[in-house]
Amino acid sequence: MVPREDRQGAAEHGHRITAAIACHVARAGGTVDELIRLLLHPEHEGGSHARSIAVRSGETRALDYIRRVWASAEAAVGSTRLLESRHQAHEVLAALRDRIETTPWRGVRGRTALRVLRAHLTFAESAGGLLHHASERQTAEEAGISRTTLRAVYETVLTPQGWLRRLRAGHGREGSTWYLDDASAGRAVPAPPSRFRTTQYPPDPALEEWHTPETATTADIDSTVIGWLMGHDAFAHHGLGSAALMLIGALHVRPAQTVGELVGTSSVSRATAYRTLQRLAEHGLVHHHGETWSLAPHALEGIGNGLPEAADAPRPRSANGWDDVAELHGTVGIAARRQVLHAAERAAYRARLARLAEHRSRAVIIVRDGHAVLVPAPRPDEISSAWHAPGGGVLDPVTGCPAADWRVATDGRLILITPADQRTYDELAAAHAEALSEWNSAA
Repeated sequence: MVPREDRQGAAEHGHRITAAIACHVARAGGTVDELIRLLLHPEHEGGSHARSIAVRSGETRALDYIRRVWASAEAAVGSTRLLESRHQAHEVLAALRDRIETTPWRGVRGRTALRVLRAHLTFAESAGGLLHHASERQTAEEAGISRTTLRAVYETVLTPQGWLRRLRAGHGREGSTWYLDDASAGRAVPAPPSRFRTTQYPPDPALEEWHTPETATTADIDSTVIGWLMGHDAFAHHGLGSAALMLIGALHVRPAQTVGELVGTSSVSRATAYRTLQRLAEHGLVHHHGETWSLAPHALEGIGNGLPEAADAPRPRSANGWDDVAELHGTVGIAARRQVLHAAERAAYRARLARLAEHRSRAVIIVRDGHAVLVPAPRPDEISSAWHAPGGGVLDPVTGCPAADWRVATDGRLILITPADQRTYDELAAAHAEALSEWNSAA
C-alpha cells in the first residue's frame, strides 16, 4: 500500500518542469512546434504533465496549454539576461545598486520604498543573484518597518514601477520567491491612491501655477550605509526617520554639501532637509561649517564604516551610540518587539497549518493490475444521545469522561476524529459507499 499522491502538488511540480523546458527551448532559439513535439513524445519524461492533460481533457486542451506556457516563456526569456557565472551575477547586482542609488526617492513613501528595496538587495546579494527568497516578516525586520507599511509599498511603488516581481507566494516555512528588476524608465507609474481621495485640486497649468520640483532627476546616496542603519530603533517612524537615512547616505558619499545640494542628492525637500539636519546636529551626528554640512567623525562608528577622524576632533557629546539616540526619541525596543510579534505570528501560522493538515487524513490505495484502488476508511457510526457532551463533545462509554479527540458531527449523528472535519453524514456516507464499491469490484 502507498499513500495517494498530492494531486495539486504534483500538478504544480509538473507545470514548473514544463515551464523550465519551454524557457530552455526559447533560449536555444526553438519554436513552439518543436516544443509541442518534445513534450508530447511518449518517451520524454519531462512531458508527462502535458500528456496527462491530453489524456484527461483532450489533445486540443493540451496544445492550448503548451502555447500559453510558450508565450510566457518567450516573454520571460526576452526580458531577462542569461548569467553564465557568479561573477556576472555580482556585476548585475552592482549595476542595480548604482541605479537604486541614483534614482530620486521622493516623499515619505518613496523613502520607505528605498528601505524595502535595499532589504531585498541584501537578500539578493546573499543569494548570489537577482532571484532570491524572503518572507514579508523577514523583509519588514530588515527594513525596520511594519508589515502593513511593507505591503502598501509593494502595491503602490515597487511592484507597479517594476523594481520587484513576486514569482511565487511563500507557504509554510518557505518565503516568497522574488526577482529584482531594473524598473524600466518607460514603464507607467500609477498615481498614489491618496490622490483620488483628496479634496485639494492641482494648480491650473494655464495660469502657470505649476511649481518646479525641488529635487533633481538624479540622486547620489550610499545605499550600503542606509542598509546598515535602517533596521535600528533610532530610525523608526517616530525616531529620526527615513529622511535622516537619506541625508546620512548622501553626506557619506560626498561630504561638505550645502542644503541646496542635499535637496538634489538625497531627494529630500528643502524644509525637511533643514528640519532633519537640525535634529542630527542636536545629536552631534553632523557638523555645520558655514553653508555646508558634513557627517561627524564618529557618526557611523560601530556599523562597519566611519569617516576619517581628525587628531584633535572632540567626540560628539550626545551621540555616544545609536541606542542613546533611540532612547532620546522613545523608540528603544521597537525592533525587538516587532521580532517577538513576528515570532508569535509564525508559531500561530504553523500551528494553523498543522491543524489544516489534520483536516483530511491521506487516503490509502493499493495497486492492482496497474490500477490504483482506494482502500475505504472505517465509516463513523451513529451514536446514542446519551454519549453527547456539552459543546459538541463525546463521552467515552467506558470511562464516562469526555474524549478529547472525538466530536459530534454537524448533524449530531456521527463521531468525528478531529473537530476540523465538518462534513455531514450524507457526505461521509456517499464517500464511503463509493470507496466501498470500488474496493468490492477490485476484490
